[in-house]
This record gives sequence, structure tokens and C-alpha cells, in this order.
Amino acid sequence: MMRVSRSLFALLAVVLVGTSCLGADPFIPEIEKVYFDPSLNVDLAASTKTASGLYYRDLLVGTGAQVDTASGDSVGVRYTGWLRNAEQFDSNISAATPLRFKTGGRGIIAGFDEGVRGMKVNGRRQIIVPPNLGYGASGSGPIPPYSILVFEISLQVIYPPPAPTP
Repeated sequence: MMRVSRSLFALLAVVLVGTSCLGADPFIPEIEKVYFDPSLNVDLAASTKTASGLYYRDLLVGTGAQVDTASGDSVGVRYTGWLRNAEQFDSNISAATPLRFKTGGRGIIAGFDEGVRGMKVNGRRQIIVPPNLGYGASGSGPIPPYSILVFEISLQVIYPPPAPTP
């Protein structure tokens, strides 16, 4: 009887540990604690961290108009995006036209939207996007869940607001 009780107890312990691991929170990497491939030239010490956890660093300050830090500007950008291991997952550098989106319009991931704000036309910026401002738990295509994303963005144009309709 004692052997059966010990075996039953051991089995119960394994089941409880196993089920508690199934409900465990996933590993969510922290930008400050992960490795970035050196080819990405990530320099957190030279970057600015925003309240949301996004990092940005101007590689070239533009000479044109500046994107409003509030929502509402319609912009055109060229960009390349990488995972932190330097695997490129997207780029529109060779596209016929820049990516156009309206800041605050929810047409793009939150980190990209935030990273463009405050840029000047003809400027180039590197942004490091934490998972909560990227694709989070779901990932997207070649982007695994909970990925930190690195983008290099060139601001091409701030489009004028549409004329009011009479």
C-alpha cells in the first residue's frame, strides 16, 4: 500500500507540474537584455527610449517638414525590417511608391507609427520595436510571436491634408 501511495503521489506531482507549465506565461524578451546581430548596428546607449518602450535613433536628421508628434499626418516612407538576428522580413526600398499611412490611423503596427513621429522629411531613423508594439503573441508570417523588430525608416514625404469639401 505504501508503494502504491508513493507512486500515486509521484504521478500526481508530475501531472500538476506539467499542467502548471502549460498555463505559464510565454517568454517575452526585453530589448535591454537581448542580443542583436552586430550587422544591425543597434546602439541602445545612443538611442532614445519612449514611455511605451520603443527605442529610436536618428541616423540622419532630415531637412524638411516634421511629422507631428500627435496623430493625423499622412506620410510616405521607405523602410526595411529585420528580426534581431538580422533576418530581413520586409522592405519596400525597391517599391514603385513609398508606403503611405496616416499616423494614428491604426493602419500599421503601433511601434512603426510611433517611430515615425517627430521625423523630418529626408531623415533616416532606426527604431527598435518591443513585442507589445509589434505583432505580440500572434506574430505575422515570417515574424515569430513576441519578436523584437528593428526597422530603418526613411521619411520621403508628408502629404498635404485633403482640401475640405464644400
